[in-house]
Amino acid sequence: MSLSELQVQTALKEITDPNTGKDYVSSRSAKNIKIDGGNISLDVELGYPAKSQIDGIRKAVIDKLKALPGAGNVSANVYSRIVSHSVQRGVKLIPNVKNIIAVASGKGGVGKSTTAVNLALALAAEGASVGLLDADIYGPSQPQMLGIVDKPESRDGKTLEPMEAYGLQAMSIGFLIDPETPMVWRGPMVTQALQQLLGDTQWRDVDYLVIDLPPGTGDIQLTLAQQVPVTGAVIVTTPQDIALLDARKGLKMFEKVGIPILGIVENMSIHICSKCGHEEHIFGSGGGERMCQDYDVEFLGALPLDIAIREQTDSGKPTVAADPDGRIAEIYRGIARRVAVKIADKAKDMTAKFPNIVIQNT
Repeated sequence: MSLSELQVQTALKEITDPNTGKDYVSSRSAKNIKIDGGNISLDVELGYPAKSQIDGIRKAVIDKLKALPGAGNVSANVYSRIVSHSVQRGVKLIPNVKNIIAVASGKGGVGKSTTAVNLALALAAEGASVGLLDADIYGPSQPQMLGIVDKPESRDGKTLEPMEAYGLQAMSIGFLIDPETPMVWRGPMVTQALQQLLGDTQWRDVDYLVIDLPPGTGDIQLTLAQQVPVTGAVIVTTPQDIALLDARKGLKMFEKVGIPILGIVENMSIHICSKCGHEEHIFGSGGGERMCQDYDVEFLGALPLDIAIREQTDSGKPTVAADPDGRIAEIYRGIARRVAVKIADKAKDMTAKFPNIVIQNT
């Protein structure tokens, strides 16, 4: 007895994607189902980067379909396809950049830049093409965090080639100035510098551009909200009440300008003594999760207060690159997957499909 496509689809409806929580039929991930007698072949298209997940998903699909009565050989081609998603109304996408993720915090010192670089590295580790823009003009830290000391090239005298480290494309004002030189600039110069770094960099087919924002809710954040096509924002905080007060302001700013909050990352959530293993909530506990409940946003993950994170980042090799199989890198990869899945759930950007309307004198 030969199988029907209905049987195959019914079976696929019973498998839940471990990352999205949806089945492969309702999410329209299962494509090109072909049945030849008892042999089945199909494609499973994932909307998020999933290098570490593909083998497990393929096995789950094949095992499920092989259990069908009369099933023969089953082949499943599982792959990722990242597309552009909707941004603020009236803001155009940047060429060669599909999605922009803003990483923000209300105040400094909460580990925002460390989160940004590790989020970017984790997305790249899952197979995405990733860029990292250091938008902190006054205090650029990504050059040191990525261990980059060279200056970017300009092939045409007008635009800059992004620097590269650990598979990331990167750009920062820190690549262009002396590290000892303070940026004594007023707001308009800072916003112009951000626009030039973003628009005059020759990004190469970037799936996700992670923007490491300066702390606060000032000129750069407003420029970003009004002129840069942001797919979503990640808020970084610590459990401390003072940090959470400022993180709430940052979250509300993004809400006001129509940028979706992808979720909240809590840094320094717990300290584990390296000598005795004693666990202590130095900065308080549960603050990030309470904030998520108050604003109905997702708690993406919590990072411990760990000396290795600081040492690795300061030395120019962040945790996801320095210890890719470690527990902390696993937390960052989990956060990156949730961010990518949240973006994949958003409406797709259709502006590229609209025809240009030209009115001519006839």
